Amino acid sequence: MTSFKQRTLDFLDIEWATYIERFNRWPADVGLKRVNEQGYPRFRDMLAHVLAWWEEGMEIILAIAEEREYARKKYDFDAFNAEAIEKYKDWDEAEFLSHFEKTRQDAAARLRSISDAAWENRRLRTWVNGIFIHHAREHLVASSRFLMLDTLENEWRTYIADIEKLEDQNTFFKQQGVESLRELLGHVIGWWEEGGRIIKGIVYQPGFDWEDLDTDAFNAELIEKYKKLSDAEVRKEYESARLDMIRLVKELPEEAFTNATVESWLAADVAGHFDEHAANG
Repeated sequence: MTSFKQRTLDFLDIEWATYIERFNRWPADVGLKRVNEQGYPRFRDMLAHVLAWWEEGMEIILAIAEEREYARKKYDFDAFNAEAIEKYKDWDEAEFLSHFEKTRQDAAARLRSISDAAWENRRLRTWVNGIFIHHAREHLVASSRFLMLDTLENEWRTYIADIEKLEDQNTFFKQQGVESLRELLGHVIGWWEEGGRIIKGIVYQPGFDWEDLDTDAFNAELIEKYKKLSDAEVRKEYESARLDMIRLVKELPEEAFTNATVESWLAADVAGHFDEHAANG
């Protein structure tokens, strides 16, 4: 089995399998606020959106794997999402949740049956990444140890190499508000260190308190600090900080993920920050 295939199955069997349960840990007002911030009036509307893309994507993924023709569409994403919500809005709650779970299980079984060779197809991988992996970060409403480790061990591990593959790195750096790779990596390192300090304080130091940073000032300090270092020094520091974050996430007690402040720092520093600065645009 290819590593990407196994990673995808893990997303379905671990991340998505516990997605609803983790969301339901939050008090109702906290959960609703998080869903509203995603642009949905109800949690089940967001689930309908996820479900619709699973249903749409799986048909294409299977067609690619079986080398069958399929309709190539240019999606109107707003219309597609609105149709998904409309489709499921009147379903009985229990029936809807049962359908969501059955679709998850069916997707896992069908993906498991796809040959390893087919998993090398770039278009198949793009669809899989979009609806099962990236979608989990995009609609993150309750951080999990699994998702944090996956992002650190996969996305952030290849981050430097992904940037180096870009044809126009200077334009990318400009879009990120920096002038060089070391400044961008320094920005990431600095926030990992600050987030790690606060998370460890909350979890392991009773009575721990901290003050919110002036974000713009902190970012400016990081750029100034890391622009003076060599590329080799910053790359080494980046990898050390990434491994430190992996150790932190692995060692956190399970109840840390139900602490809203800890969970928010993890979501922002690990998952959100990656997509904000992703080298694929």
